[in-house]
Amino acid sequence: MNFEAELQERVSGIEEILRQYLPVEEGYQKTVLEAMNYSVLAGGKRLRPMLMQEVFRLFGGKGRLAEPFMAAMEMIHTYSLVHDDLPCMDNDEYRRGRKTTHAVYGEGMAVLAGDALLNYAFETACKAFSMPEAAQGDGLNRCAKAMAILAGKAGIYGMIGGQTADTEAEELPQEQVTQELLLFIHENKTAALIQSSMMIGAVLAGASDGQLKALERIGSNIGLAFQIQDDILDLTSSLEVLGKQTGSDLKNHKVTYVSLNGMEKSAQEVRRLSEEAIAGLACVAAQEGTPQEEIRRNDFLEKLVEDLITRKK
Repeated sequence: MNFEAELQERVSGIEEILRQYLPVEEGYQKTVLEAMNYSVLAGGKRLRPMLMQEVFRLFGGKGRLAEPFMAAMEMIHTYSLVHDDLPCMDNDEYRRGRKTTHAVYGEGMAVLAGDALLNYAFETACKAFSMPEAAQGDGLNRCAKAMAILAGKAGIYGMIGGQTADTEAEELPQEQVTQELLLFIHENKTAALIQSSMMIGAVLAGASDGQLKALERIGSNIGLAFQIQDDILDLTSSLEVLGKQTGSDLKNHKVTYVSLNGMEKSAQEVRRLSEEAIAGLACVAAQEGTPQEEIRRNDFLEKLVEDLITRKK
């Protein structure tokens, strides 16, 4: 397998899906539509829709039912970045190698663009209900279950809950930011959308509740490892490599996994979480009693997880 070539092919496919679902820039609200599209099309790994697509395939999913949810997930992820970059939050000027949304369109329009992306994400996901695949078998129930996962993991008991704890932690004395609090932040702010992406892909393909629970644990490991690696890169990389400003954690006086545990232990934890996640993916699609030789695998998905967790940018 030529991983880099396959990765680029999948990114290109996801970019095309996103363009199909983004709004047309017209009307009196044209400026916010431009800001939305500018934000979504700024590039990036497209990790979350890609995970959704690959897990959908892992569980035998066919057709295009996952596509509206893939686009919706990237919109939710992008809105969170637009708001994270605001002066009242992380106050970052660069994202994905380009000026951040508020730096181009102004702070007020960036707030509106983030709000619009969140709302439009659910408009987009709802389009799955009218697709031909949804009318087959229990397709509508699968879509409804996927919608519930999307809403829950993006909300107050998911990403927003994690962002709340993260924002408040910045005002605490560093000795009060415990490992438990930090893991809560990472589990929700970062891991929740990764869990959601994988669970939605599985739900739409007909996975069982037990398999969803397993994927939730795997997504947690991936999210935690991804965030710890992000913290490592924030200290060791550069704007030219990452496409965003480094040292922002220090600038904003943030306690991170690295500042609590040190670089060596953090790198060891990334490796441990990565190994557990990949081992889980290797057997998650198997039903009880499935012979080893018949267990479905997705080699690209396993390599993707490994590559993302140990990435250098």
